[in-house]
Amino acid sequence: MEQNSAYAAGPRAPTKGRGTLSNRSGRFERFSREPAIPHGVRDWTRDRVRDWAPGDGMPDGGISGDGGVPPLRTTVTHERPKRILTRNQSPDIPFDRSINPYRGCEHGCVYCYARPAHAYMGLSAGLDFESRLFAKPDAAVLLRWELSRPGYDCAPIAFGTNTDPYQPIEKRYAITRDLLRLLLETGHPATIVTKSHLIVRDLDILAAMAARGLVKVALSVTTLDRGLARIMEPRASTPQRRLDAIRLLSEAGVPTGVMVAPVIPAINDEQIETILAAAAHAGAGETGYILLRLPGEVAGLFREWLETHFPDRASRVLSRLAALRGGRLNDPRFVHRMRGKGFEADLMKQRFEKTVRRLGLNRLSSKLRTDLFVPPAVPPGGGGGSARSGRSGGSGKSATGRDRRQLSLF
Repeated sequence: MEQNSAYAAGPRAPTKGRGTLSNRSGRFERFSREPAIPHGVRDWTRDRVRDWAPGDGMPDGGISGDGGVPPLRTTVTHERPKRILTRNQSPDIPFDRSINPYRGCEHGCVYCYARPAHAYMGLSAGLDFESRLFAKPDAAVLLRWELSRPGYDCAPIAFGTNTDPYQPIEKRYAITRDLLRLLLETGHPATIVTKSHLIVRDLDILAAMAARGLVKVALSVTTLDRGLARIMEPRASTPQRRLDAIRLLSEAGVPTGVMVAPVIPAINDEQIETILAAAAHAGAGETGYILLRLPGEVAGLFREWLETHFPDRASRVLSRLAALRGGRLNDPRFVHRMRGKGFEADLMKQRFEKTVRRLGLNRLSSKLRTDLFVPPAVPPGGGGGSARSGRSGGSGKSATGRDRRQLSLF
């Protein structure tokens, strides 16, 4: 696949509405790509990218006479997988199956541990991950087929593990809503993690599921500072909107918690108590946290971001992260990857648990009902990989690229 031509290399100056600064080729690519700078045009890579507005008159992928680049557009490709459930056996993950209605995520969170998965599509973990998206419009049909298979063992399905199920394109595609409607129909439990206020659109389904003990939701809140959120997770809902979603969900009877993930030393770790207090006030009933993870390409992308936005403390952030991880910046070992290891990691854990007890953020039951599940009927001719959704949107193209499994991130 071709990457966004004018955004192929890096690092660059910040692009409005995007999290990462570069778009290096994926680790499976033999060649890297550099933008061509026409003769007589100032090299925009040495200057801050200016904001662009509709009507600038620039052709797609063009470079302006004053050295700017056009806005990085989001594109959506339709993917037609044969299965929609992803299984995992990771001992430090509280679920064994998940659904990702999309690949990539327009929220653009610079720290996202799922970014390396885009390399399996022949794309970059950088700007491609947040602008070259894949939608799975057949997801509900595929899930119906998988749930109807003889011997299917019901257990909660996790949403929000490798992509945010309520990222902006969900407003148009409503794939997550279709999936939840099927789970309500069959009495199947689910858990959801999101950074988006869009989840309240589905309050009708979620409230009905909650009344039957079939759903739990967590809003991920990493900061209460709107300015920090804008550069760290640029297209996610603002912190206040996420707190509003917690309140609306809780008032509707949906068990709702807050995830402080990731905790980044010297960036947002000092806000742990204030985030938890605000979430508890909004109605959250439980919480959790995850220490910053830097797998694969994320390490380089995060370092670029850090040196651009926080040059005065970049070295301190990385040294403190290493201290929390036993001397390394990333520790992929089970359990350690989530909470860290060593004296400082233990202090953070104690601090978090003390705040949880004080605020009563440990009052939700972890159990969801599985005894209500009734396998769905499959329409004649239905089957894995053979159905086509009638929902329109996006480019309508089938996904191309490597036929590889996504990187195992759990």
